[in-house]
Amino acid sequence: MNRVIVTAEFADYPRTWHFSPGLDTGTFVFFSGVTGTHADRTIATDPEAQFREVFRILKVNLIQAGLGLQDVVDITTYHVDLKRHLSAFMKVKDEFIAEPYPAWTAIGVSELITDGALVEVRAIAKRA
Repeated sequence: MNRVIVTAEFADYPRTWHFSPGLDTGTFVFFSGVTGTHADRTIATDPEAQFREVFRILKVNLIQAGLGLQDVVDITTYHVDLKRHLSAFMKVKDEFIAEPYPAWTAIGVSELITDGALVEVRAIAKRA
């Protein structure tokens, strides 16, 4: 049976937005896109600060599922101004994600749900 993964910080999301922040299927845990939006709906204007918040939120979700960043096998990232912020994103990503690196697809988009959001990260993690 699938189990919803949601942290206390974003506990209202399943009810308000009608989606699961994470879905544990047993072997794999699928995480919905994460932006650097805080629980109070604010977002940092500094790109690196915003990217760090994305990975902090992802890490907290992984911990809630009993996993860690080392268990991530695939990430898809959606970027506003992809080429402009890619170096900063990669720098921050490398602070959190180590070898062996997960598969990664980066996609440029025109906008994201939160005004000012520069990136949204989807992840799939696998239980050992």
